[in-house]
Amino acid sequence: MLSFIFRRFLTAIPTLFVVVTLSFFLMRVAPGGPFDLEQPLEAKIMENLQRAYGLDRPLVEQYLRYLGNLVQGDFGPSFFIRDFTVAEIFMKGLPVSMTLGAMAISIALVVGSLLGSLAGLRQNTGTDYAVVGLATAGVTIPPFVVAPILQIVFGLMLAWLPVGGWNNGAPQNLILPVIVLALPQIAIVGRMTRASMIEVLRADHIRTLRSLGMPTTTIVGHALRAALLPVVSYLGPAAAALLTGSVVVETIFGLPGIGRYFVEGALNRDYTLVMGTVVVVAIFVLFFNLVVDILYALLDPRVRYE
Repeated sequence: MLSFIFRRFLTAIPTLFVVVTLSFFLMRVAPGGPFDLEQPLEAKIMENLQRAYGLDRPLVEQYLRYLGNLVQGDFGPSFFIRDFTVAEIFMKGLPVSMTLGAMAISIALVVGSLLGSLAGLRQNTGTDYAVVGLATAGVTIPPFVVAPILQIVFGLMLAWLPVGGWNNGAPQNLILPVIVLALPQIAIVGRMTRASMIEVLRADHIRTLRSLGMPTTTIVGHALRAALLPVVSYLGPAAAALLTGSVVVETIFGLPGIGRYFVEGALNRDYTLVMGTVVVVAIFVLFFNLVVDILYALLDPRVRYE
């Protein structure tokens, strides 16, 4: 297992290099720049700004300098949020995004697995149809529709919860964003668990357990362990996306997470902020995919990594 982890770490380096390279040059090819305003700046001021941020140098030199700084953990200064480095912005925004994402993925895993298992065990019954219907609604209704409805109902009409803001992570400020983030994931995990549970319950080893008169709880436990394998595979990219922030949810609820900063950076051509976000997301994706592979081996004894 240790050798497998080491090999994955080695393969992650060129993958991250490709992601950084493509992102860097695509950002520079896009029209506009970080200092392009409706009222153009004077030529001398623009020249000084370009020189201060190193944008007057050849593109290849800028790229090599960015790689060198990145290796040292320096994401550079933000072009739009003045007097702050990208690392300082992440130190402020990443805990917010990770808190929301961790809570959402935990709720989705527990609730989705329970609903999917229940639907799989009671296939073609009213319970099954209800779970499938709710899951379909959860997948098809986008967060930018769910979020305003919850804000209107629970924030304005009932006045139970705030409609936005972070307030230092107060529980009442977390409820609505976490629900909006978790609902689509609950639907996806539920549908995957249901389909996998139905398939596993028809497997030969489950039939053997039934023929031996094993208790229902034991049979369900064996079936659930195998049924969760597709869900575990999905959790890698899902966890990375949620833990690094949801652009829509953070924007609607006014949360200072990196998803919201990413939107602001993209709109204002903040090269370093966008590049930093891409790098962080890529690292999370690679890390969680490794975690998924390890969990796969723990859940399925047939999987072995040499």
